[in-house]
Amino acid sequence: MTWVLAAGHADEWTGDDLGQAAAVLSERIGTAVCTSGMDADAQSRLRETFLASVHKSLVADDSAAVESGHFWSAAAGPLLVTLSAAA
Repeated sequence: MTWVLAAGHADEWTGDDLGQAAAVLSERIGTAVCTSGMDADAQSRLRETFLASVHKSLVADDSAAVESGHFWSAAAGPLLVTLSAAA
C-alpha cells in the first residue's frame, strides 16, 4: 500500500493483513497531520472528511479486488491511497 498526502507526505506499507493496513494508514497519516502545523480544526476536518472516507473505502472495498489480484485506489481531497496484491 502506498499513499500520498498533499504537501509532500508520502509513505508505504507492506503486509497481507488489510485490517492492519487500514490501521497503519490511519496512524501514519494522523502523525503527518499532527506534525504539519495545521490548527486543530483543520486537522479534525482532514481526518473526518478525507481520511475517514478513504479508510472506509479501504476496509469495505479493497479485499475483493486485492484478493483477486487487482489494483485498488481511492482518493479524497489531498489524500491518494493505492493498494496492490503481492507479486
